[in-house]
Amino acid sequence: METNSFKIGCATGFSGDRSDGVLPVVRTLVDTGGHALIFETLAERTLALAQLEKNRNPELGYEPLLVDLLTPVLGMCLQHNIRIISNFGAANPPAAARRIQLLAQELGLRAPRIAVLSGDQLNRPDQLAYLREQLGPDLDGLDIVSANAYQGAGEIAQALRAGADIVVAGRVADPSLVLGPALAHFGWADDDWHRLGCATIAGHLLECGTQVSGGYFAVPGLKDVPGMDNLGFPIAEISAAGDIAISKAANTGGLVSEQTVKEQLLYEVHDPAAYLTPDVTADISQVTVAQSGPDVVRVGQVTGHQRPDTLKVNICHHGGWLAEAEISYAGVQAEARARLAADVVRKRLGSAMPLRADLIGVASVFGDDAGDYLRAYPVGAARDVRLRIAGTHAQKEVAERVLREVTALYCCGPAGGGGVRTSLRPRLNSLSSTIPRELAPASWSFMEDA
Repeated sequence: METNSFKIGCATGFSGDRSDGVLPVVRTLVDTGGHALIFETLAERTLALAQLEKNRNPELGYEPLLVDLLTPVLGMCLQHNIRIISNFGAANPPAAARRIQLLAQELGLRAPRIAVLSGDQLNRPDQLAYLREQLGPDLDGLDIVSANAYQGAGEIAQALRAGADIVVAGRVADPSLVLGPALAHFGWADDDWHRLGCATIAGHLLECGTQVSGGYFAVPGLKDVPGMDNLGFPIAEISAAGDIAISKAANTGGLVSEQTVKEQLLYEVHDPAAYLTPDVTADISQVTVAQSGPDVVRVGQVTGHQRPDTLKVNICHHGGWLAEAEISYAGVQAEARARLAADVVRKRLGSAMPLRADLIGVASVFGDDAGDYLRAYPVGAARDVRLRIAGTHAQKEVAERVLREVTALYCCGPAGGGGVRTSLRPRLNSLSSTIPRELAPASWSFMEDA
């Protein structure tokens, strides 16, 4: 059992994040005796899109930027025993593991020991029957793309203790990517709720990448952040007692302050005393946050309580077609012309489908699908307005009518519209539920044993 502190970095906060932030993180980990690196790349919709990609090609369905993310640092991590843990397996962890093994060969590196996690994908009859019982009519008739349980840190820790260099997961809870290697490092019991709560909150602080190091925090003139073009990804140091220090990669831009940490602490937290994860119910109701140096913040007084008996489940299903079309109006009465164009399209499409109209630059970011806010918003004098019309329908040919009607505004008016762009794509919807953990057991195996 290790008793010293544990240092872990995060190099992505979502699928599509910057790929050039990983090298400064790994260099800092190497220089400071770091232990592990995580890539957090999986959101709910991301996983469904990955499943669709896997359906098209059984060797795909994992993070598209996998090679870009690993190429600069795989050799350094293997050389310095920095373990890599990630959910970039998405819908196809075995294929991701095979691609990493091939990448190591292409780079002339030793073959890494890669552990592959499984158990998050719910497709057994008993699992689906339970979900139908829970959701009832909401699940009837849906064309399900993916159903996944949020697994925890236990199997990650087991794989690392068994000698894995890399752990490839699908749907695990984001903070579990940090808790798993911390469990393996310290040898904590899986019911040491206090320490599990602490490491889970460390994972929560890292999981969104540069949100905690200034990126999503920045507001010019109100919350200024230096070096936004070269943001440093975050690093957490966790003590054996569970105390946390958050910093960032050396020689990078960004900011780690009490304010950035407090904002991330509260991100997606409904109840500060009961942040539910598969591993523990974390509790930040008494948390302390204090700056201890430049870009170093210490977080204390975190604790945890017994884990939930169930796992969260996310179900994604086909939701018809989403049609979007945009057109611009500029100059005199631009806003009035844009509003008239929206009214024309609404009247021509009648009751074919629900439509949403946005005036980008005037009113477009609110939850206003019915158009109530826009109708109540007084007509202004904006001279540069982008009109967006969106509609959804189960039938592709009906949804396409949105594209044709907005394109027709070129000549059918109002005057002066231009720059039409259209898009038609399948829509994914989601439902959430829970499932008893005994109905969705997780497991892992080394790639060569799978």
